[in-house]
Amino acid sequence: MNRRQALAFARGILADNNIDDASLEGEILLRHALGIDRVQLYADLDRDLTPSYEKTLSKLLERRINGEPSAYITGHREFYGLDFRVDRNVLIPRPETELLVEKAIHLAENHTITRIADIGTGCGAIAVSLAVNLPEVTIYASDVSKPALAVARYNCKKNGVADRIVFLNGDMLEPLPEPVDLIIANLPYVREADLTANGTLSFEPPLALNGGEDGLDRIRFLCRQAGTKLRDNGFILLEIGQGQAEAITDLLQEIYPSSRLEVESDLAGIERAVSLRLTLSRI
Repeated sequence: MNRRQALAFARGILADNNIDDASLEGEILLRHALGIDRVQLYADLDRDLTPSYEKTLSKLLERRINGEPSAYITGHREFYGLDFRVDRNVLIPRPETELLVEKAIHLAENHTITRIADIGTGCGAIAVSLAVNLPEVTIYASDVSKPALAVARYNCKKNGVADRIVFLNGDMLEPLPEPVDLIIANLPYVREADLTANGTLSFEPPLALNGGEDGLDRIRFLCRQAGTKLRDNGFILLEIGQGQAEAITDLLQEIYPSSRLEVESDLAGIERAVSLRLTLSRI
């Protein structure tokens, strides 16, 4: 079997097992099995695979068919043009979360923002992406999970921003040493009942997914905490799940009645990001 045939084989196996993006995932797993990049793969598609490589590929495909996400199999996930190490201590970064990063960068470019807090940083995808794109900003990145922070610190060093991110171990906003201009958070928002219904999610840490009965427990907690940790005219930027926008905007309006609220949809048309600007007349 040569590389071309192996690629077709991997894609076919994944497609037959109803794996989304089977074409891309087949390529990713083949490249991981061979230890080569995309350019190297397509530059020599007629090169034969050794029996050892064929066996490795088969094992990787079996893991994927059994539900394990490719990011955990390969140990990597691209996010906002950067490469991140991931393992089962952290949530796998999703493409829709890039909307949160884009929004934060836009706010920083148009307002005075010198300190940002990324709450529940996980693998550090948001914090590192912001540090790379906003070199003058100090970023605090907190997480209750020490193993997750270890992964985030690795990604911070890997992407050359170790001098711009301060990592904090603790629950939500509690470890923040000072008020900030922007609080950004992709907190757990999956309903507890939905965790067992989705087999793929079973591989990811429940702590990073479980949002309680309606998915909003942790987000509500952060919203109520935020007022004491934001500077005047500061911002809150939250990722939410499908159908959660009304509940969160109602809550924020109740807590901060004079604030300015916006909801933005992702590329799939799902209301995904809620932003709030805290005005001087806050309560």
